[in-house]
Amino acid sequence: MISKTGVRVKVPASTANLGPGFDTLGMALSLYAWIEIKPAESTVIHLYGDQMKGIPVDKSNLIYEVAQSVFREAGVSVPELEISMYSDIPLTRGLGSSASAIVGALVAANELIGSPLDQSKLFDMATALENHPDNVGASLFGGIITAVWDGAHAQYLRIEPPADLQVLVAIPQFHLATSKARKVLPEQVSLSDAVFNVSRTSLFTAAMAAGRLDLIRAAMQDRLHQPYRAPLVPGMSRILEEAVKHGALGAALSGAGPTLLALTDRRDNRGAELERFLIDVLNEHGITAQTIWLEPCTQGAAVLTIEKSERFIDSIKGEVRA
Repeated sequence: MISKTGVRVKVPASTANLGPGFDTLGMALSLYAWIEIKPAESTVIHLYGDQMKGIPVDKSNLIYEVAQSVFREAGVSVPELEISMYSDIPLTRGLGSSASAIVGALVAANELIGSPLDQSKLFDMATALENHPDNVGASLFGGIITAVWDGAHAQYLRIEPPADLQVLVAIPQFHLATSKARKVLPEQVSLSDAVFNVSRTSLFTAAMAAGRLDLIRAAMQDRLHQPYRAPLVPGMSRILEEAVKHGALGAALSGAGPTLLALTDRRDNRGAELERFLIDVLNEHGITAQTIWLEPCTQGAAVLTIEKSERFIDSIKGEVRA
């Protein structure tokens, strides 16, 4: 049965790779997108916030297209939709903006028609659209995700983030397309580099599951993608190498970048020093960046209650990041 009042969802941002776990590891973060879908007589799309500039407002919109894929899979027809979206997640910065949109559209569309598709199916659909499971898995399930994708089915294990884990991101004011960041990667790597990353990914996963923050520094090293992507983000190599000297547990390129991410222990009092270090290094290379302190988000995509006569944008004003 199709909900006449519509469905609203809140979806977290995500970071992928976390250093060594290329296309495998992801973590949900406390930046959010809100998406609402309602049946309508004709399709209309409302986009709110600075992050939404340039996004289509016709049926080529990603939210609309993903919602229709859910309806087709379920054998239901809802051709016309009213879609509203607000997002605090910056576009093409390595924080899972497209993954959050995909997950939000899948969850909202599925809920709109009575949830005929289970989460496993939604995860498969999201992974097929995104081509890797790390960002979409984190946004869908929350927490830290380790996942595999065989081209048809995605499997995952969710890890609850350690209670003292915090995240500092430095978001440069330039866009970096994932396609460009992937083009610089080699088609083949050495056996020693492959073993290096497998061992670090295994250690990172075990350390997070055991709450061993002391092992993060050794576990976040990488040889598969970050050395090749470093020229795309001037200052990145120094940040990855020296952030631990300024209070970080470890540092990484967030997804395909250009955002840089540092994991920290909230019990440490060197946050201001670390923040200055990130900003200063990027500024030395002529890069202006915004720093934001975030928490690992333990809840994935969540369906929210819609109150009668409540406007979409009014309902979320108390939650959005200023």
